Amino acid sequence: MKPHIGTYVFDTRTGRVGRVMGHEGPYVQLRPYGGGREWDCAPDAVRRATTAERLSAATAYANARSRGEVP
Repeated sequence: MKPHIGTYVFDTRTGRVGRVMGHEGPYVQLRPYGGGREWDCAPDAVRRATTAERLSAATAYANARSRGEVP
């Protein structure tokens, strides 16, 4: 089952949280929390992100932004 567009998922291959942007062929297209470059992931390697995982991704993004690492 492919996750719905707009949901946050956890990529078990990379350990990253991403937002589902679409489906292309057999892959799920994910974008990092806060934006950035999309990556493709196999549907069997994603699961719904937990609240803790989403919070961790949001905190990492806020910290990077405060250091000027993201525009």
